[in-house]
Amino acid sequence: MPNSNARFHRGGREAGRRELVSRSLQSAQHCLEEQDFGTAYAHYLLVLNLAPELKPSVKETFQFTLFKWAEELDSLARIQDLFNCYEQALELYPNDEVICNSMGEHLFRMGFRDEAAGYFHKAVKLNPDFADAKENFYRVSNWLVERWHFIMLNDAKRNLTYLKAIENAVSSGCKSVLDIGTGTGILSMFAKKTGASCVYACELSKTMYELACDVVAANNMEREIKLLHLKSLDIEIPKHVPERVSLVVTETVDAGLFGEGIVESLIHAWEHLLLQPKPKNQDSAGDYGRVIPASATIFGMAVECKEIRRHHRVGMQEVAGVCLSNAVQFFSPTYAFAGSEETVEPYTTEKLSRIPGGYIPLTEPCQVMTVDFNDLQELKSLATRRPWKLSLPVTQGGILDAIVVWFVLQLDDEHALSTSPSEETCWEQAVYPVQGLLDYSVKTGDTVMMEVCCQDCYLKIQKISSLASECGMDFSDRDNTLSLGNEAELCNALAGLQTTSKQDGSSQVCVLESTEIALLNDVPYHECFKAAMSKVLLSLNPSKDLHSMDVDGHGSGINFQENQNKSSLDVAPDPLYVLDVSEGFSILPIIAGKLGPVRAYSSVEKEQHQAALNIISEANHFPKETLEFWLSHLEEESVVLQRPKSDKLWSIIILDVIETSGLIQQEVMEKAAISRCLLHSGGKIFPQYVLVYGMLVESESLLLESAVQGTEPTLGFNIAPFINQFKVPVRVYLDLSTLPCVPLSKPAELLRLDLMSPLLNSPSREVKVNICKSGQVTAIPFWYHIHLDEDHSLNTSDESSHWKQAAVVLDEPIPVQAGDELVLDVQHHKSNISITVKR
Repeated sequence: MPNSNARFHRGGREAGRRELVSRSLQSAQHCLEEQDFGTAYAHYLLVLNLAPELKPSVKETFQFTLFKWAEELDSLARIQDLFNCYEQALELYPNDEVICNSMGEHLFRMGFRDEAAGYFHKAVKLNPDFADAKENFYRVSNWLVERWHFIMLNDAKRNLTYLKAIENAVSSGCKSVLDIGTGTGILSMFAKKTGASCVYACELSKTMYELACDVVAANNMEREIKLLHLKSLDIEIPKHVPERVSLVVTETVDAGLFGEGIVESLIHAWEHLLLQPKPKNQDSAGDYGRVIPASATIFGMAVECKEIRRHHRVGMQEVAGVCLSNAVQFFSPTYAFAGSEETVEPYTTEKLSRIPGGYIPLTEPCQVMTVDFNDLQELKSLATRRPWKLSLPVTQGGILDAIVVWFVLQLDDEHALSTSPSEETCWEQAVYPVQGLLDYSVKTGDTVMMEVCCQDCYLKIQKISSLASECGMDFSDRDNTLSLGNEAELCNALAGLQTTSKQDGSSQVCVLESTEIALLNDVPYHECFKAAMSKVLLSLNPSKDLHSMDVDGHGSGINFQENQNKSSLDVAPDPLYVLDVSEGFSILPIIAGKLGPVRAYSSVEKEQHQAALNIISEANHFPKETLEFWLSHLEEESVVLQRPKSDKLWSIIILDVIETSGLIQQEVMEKAAISRCLLHSGGKIFPQYVLVYGMLVESESLLLESAVQGTEPTLGFNIAPFINQFKVPVRVYLDLSTLPCVPLSKPAELLRLDLMSPLLNSPSREVKVNICKSGQVTAIPFWYHIHLDEDHSLNTSDESSHWKQAAVVLDEPIPVQAGDELVLDVQHHKSNISITVKR
């Protein structure tokens, strides 16, 4: 009897469980119908905990419920609840790539890039063909493991020079070593290999710290190198390191030398982590501290460079018939405004040996400063040192576009590394664009003047000006004093000094990204849009007003506003609506406004940019209602694509299809599908379609910049398999005109993206390519022909284009012979283009 009672109770409990599961499933379905996602999610949690056997059958519905509830929690800023839901979901489905990827997306949006990378990486491991997760992982990889890691690890000369300098230090008595900013851990392993008894290494980035742990373990040094997930400024003795070390090795330098905080970290190291330095001019025995690199010398020169100029100075007063008002002054972010408290990196970087159009030195290289990393007092004095003047005699006449800076890193007395543009180096150079001058031309015998200081962890070069040779002044004295004969000489000199233009109170300063300035300087881009928009507007409103417009730049130049004023008795036509949803600063709405009775809407967000566009509109005599800012009309900014008014549709919608980097914008086809429904009859999306072109090339440079090539460049250490997990198949921001490569085929059309009929697009295509030169295919660069209509198109690989190009880099080179035919499998998913090669 006891046994039968037990069976009865078990049976009753099982029936009750089934009943509860059934009711909960019904309640969950009802809640979904009512869009009560939170309650539905709670019911599904109960069901899956009570009946795990139902996991496969309710998986998709559970995922849908989770994602909808997560979106709601996100909008309510209930972040902790959101993450709790994902943790619960991953307990139930620990190997679900879709949930892992979605968790990563939320983390990435909130700025947790390291954590997001972990979930994206797991999703890709679970399903290597999961396109969303792969694209997300590639994007976050660019943030977490910067591309210069690959280039530097492939630089065998740089690695060997560091190894020899560390070997010298260890053999001379430095037995305890601290590697600051260890990255992959290669310098720490050098120290251990050369005989250091105690090696410590610190790394702030969670991703790089975990990568270093893997690398050190793979090289059987995990017991000999102590890795710390810390900023060096937070290291304490004896808490983290038992006693002061005798050697600090570091390469926490950027193209401008100081930008990664080497001065601050070495001041702290000398004060708290290093043994005292060896007294100068003494050979006494004992334990002393030292730093590798020992010192650095910074050099600079003035250059003329069209590519730098077009990214940092607006070079015209009129663009496609639009007058750019003198009341607006455009600057790139590197421009140092007097009195500005914001810390902005004062330079950009370029590999001058590969800059499109090259560069012309206007002066000889000049020593800017030296710094001794083994001198604590000198390091501490850098931040407090007063700015000093530097003068460079002009040896070649031209246009003053930038001051270019590089350095020689003296690792020890015998070993040095140079980042000079004339050297074969993995380094870029620091570029200080010249902005705000009244005249940029210089001639032989003139003098380029500047002020140099070290501030906010940066080398700053500011107040750049030029002095005409006839002034005859001597600016070589660095004590801020001028040697002048008399008052007349002073007046004459000041008259010849080209200084920064005045920031007059009535002038609107507009700071644009360098890519936005390059766009503003892209004349063919604006002329092409002007002609294409005019064609559409004329077809929709073929009135005398539009016929009289100066569409091609050769007409009468009469604008719509003047025509309107000529006859107040005429009935004003209904305006046509134009929406520009380009990202960043765009004058296309103003160009549209000059073409006829148009109401143009800009999606520019920044107040400074809106103010600049308003001033330009006024300078072009626009009525106030001609230009409006679309986002100010929207209740929900995320829904940008909607009707201009409840009873109106758009005549033209301008979409940003291609990123400056050379990639397709995310979700552009979804935007095109929505836009198509918002156009009235005869209206157009610009561009109407895009053709993707590519060619096969052999390029060692792309290989070296994309992945570590085995153990040879890293001097036998096994690093490649670990860092290459973060390689991305597509390299962006390329300049094909200067990319070191050998074309192995002619350009071929790879893909067509139709924005006017987006549902007809195919996500994949096979393309046959004929080989015209024997070699090894290592990469497939690609670019775009952007067709606004059948008559007007833009080529993103043109010299004047503000766009850069991209390239798919193959995992393994493919040997080919002239006359071979390869088949390319081209896939397009969101913004990602993937290309695989078939024989």
